[in-house]
Order: sequence, then C-alpha cells, then structure tokens
Amino acid sequence: MARKFLYAFACLIVLTVGAAFAYRLWGVEIIRWWAVPSARFEAQDPVAANAYADAKMWLAHPGRRDDAARWTPPGYKPVANAPAAVFYVHPTSFLGTAHWNAKLDDAESNARAELFLRGQATAFNASGAIWAPRYRQATFGAFLTDANAAKQALDLAYGDISAAFDQFVKEAGDRPIVLAGHSQGALHLTRLLREKIAGTPLAKRIVAAYVVGWPISRTTDLAALGLPECMSADQAGCILSWQSFAEPADPTMILEQYDKTAGFDGKPRNGTPMVCTNPLTGTANATAPAQANLGTLIPSAALDTAQVQPGAVPARCDPRGFLLIGEPPAMGNYVLPGNNYHVYDYSLFWTNVRADVARRLAAFGKRG
Repeated sequence: MARKFLYAFACLIVLTVGAAFAYRLWGVEIIRWWAVPSARFEAQDPVAANAYADAKMWLAHPGRRDDAARWTPPGYKPVANAPAAVFYVHPTSFLGTAHWNAKLDDAESNARAELFLRGQATAFNASGAIWAPRYRQATFGAFLTDANAAKQALDLAYGDISAAFDQFVKEAGDRPIVLAGHSQGALHLTRLLREKIAGTPLAKRIVAAYVVGWPISRTTDLAALGLPECMSADQAGCILSWQSFAEPADPTMILEQYDKTAGFDGKPRNGTPMVCTNPLTGTANATAPAQANLGTLIPSAALDTAQVQPGAVPARCDPRGFLLIGEPPAMGNYVLPGNNYHVYDYSLFWTNVRADVARRLAAFGKRG
C-alpha cells in the first residue's frame, strides 16, 4: 500500500492545469463525459448479515494493530483506550467508469481510501477507537448524473454502510458514539441518521455527528436527522457540517444542484440556508480570526507526511451557509474551481476538530 500522505478527491484527480482550463470553458459537461459510466448498473446481492464481523472488511478497526486512522503528525499521538467509539465513512475514492460501484477488493480504491483516513479520521483518534468500513462506494460519476443507475449505485453503497454500522453497534458495546464522514461518506451518514438513529435509543448515545462536505438544509433536512444543529461549543448530541471556500468564493456548482432538489421532508430546498458550523469556534453561523485556528494540517512537498501550522486560516459562515476561509491558503494543488477547498474540509481545521470532539465527549459524560 502506498504510504504517502495524500489529500485527494475524485474530481481533483482530473483537474490538472489543462483540465481546469477546459472546465472553465465547458463546465461540468467535460467532467461528466469523462466520469459517468456508460455501462448498465450491475445489481449485486447485499453483503451477508455477518460480513462485517470479519476484520478484513474494515479499513480501520480497533482489532488491528496498525491502520491509517492511527496516524498522527509530529507532536500528536493517538490515545490508547480512548472512551468513545467512532464510526467514520470515507469519501469517494473510486474513479472507475466500467462499473457504477467499487469492488470491495479494489486495491487502488482501498489504498486511496486509507490515505483519506490519514487526513480526516485521524482527527478523532485522541477521543475514541475508530471503525472505518470498506464499502462498495458509488463511483464519482454517480454524482454528475440524474440517471437511475446513479441512485441504484448509492443505494448499494448505503446497504454496505448500514450492515457495517449494525456490526459497529454490536462491537462498540455501551460506549458513547461519534459519527464522522465526508462527501459521499457524509451523504450516507444522513441516511444512517434518518433510518437507524433518529427516534431510537441510539440517538441518546451520539456525542456528535460530523456530516462534513455535504449540504444539509436547516429548513427541510435537519428535523429528519433526529439531532439538532450544534449551536454551542460544549453541546453534545448534535450535528456539525461545513463546506469550505476561499474568497472570492463561487459555490454555483453546489447551489445549482442543491436548489433543484427536495429536502428530507419532501419540500424544495431552493433558497434554504444550510447548516454551517464554524470549526474554529464549534458554534453555528460564527466568525473567527486565524488566531483561533489551533492548527491546519499541511502536507509536505513530497506528500509523505504533514505538519500542523497554527493560525493559518480564519473562518466565517456566510448567509447561505458556506464556510469562507479568506484568501486562498497554500494547501496544495487540489482546489476545485470556484475556490472550493472541499478536499481540505477537515485538514484546514484538523486540530480544532480534534479539540472539538474531545470537548463534546466531556460534555456528554457530564450529562449522566
């Protein structure tokens, strides 16, 4: 397995200098042409009910001695026997176009997914043991089309996440639970919250749900998720979400899709504000200077490690619910058009996220 510390997101792989120029001329159509599979969706059986009892089905698992979620930058260490159980769902790491879903044993996708764990899931390894499932994720192109095959691909992926979560709950025992995900992983978390947590005893065990890199409408989505938005820094049992843009920000791509969809209550999302947690303060709709940033995770030039740099990036929520981070920071070559820092949603605020989950876990413990 490659051991480089790589911040990657499927779309960013194709956005080289030339591809980015083409994008400015022809927009999402050129990416859609490249990324959307032309093949039919291949129906597949659900995983066996006990499939995730096998440790090989997990990218990260407390029973493994070494996995990507245990990595830390210099000066930080994971905490042994940390009290929480963390269920983390990685973002899209499958770029294939021959199939709509990744295979569980796809070496390239799994290696890339483990690299995502290093940049995201590691923020939680001081507060809890991390479970991160392999799953038959939908390919990147599934997010660029309204074809029924795309919905089928996402349903198949969610079926794996659902089965993995059931096993996670069995293994977690009575520990407090932290949910975390990004992009496609965050999308699956919204369904998990609706179908397996909202209105159940499990809801009382949730320390926090980090639904990052995916829009949540305050008006049409939040109530169905069964947990409130995190309004204060020491609040437990709530949802955090943000989408990072440098300025000048152009979130047109997201808004065009978001405004065309219906929320979880069936009503239009058009014009509704999104949940925006400022990770520097742990509060909603907040503004904070760069001095409040405890540390951004910045990769080395060789991408083989990363350093934590305090005070690098400010953050403020705009009226629509995007998180604005000021002038474009020098994070690397993986920034989407419109100054979209999607791939860096966690790493921009890595140390603050680490402190945030610890603070909420402490608050959870005080609730009794």
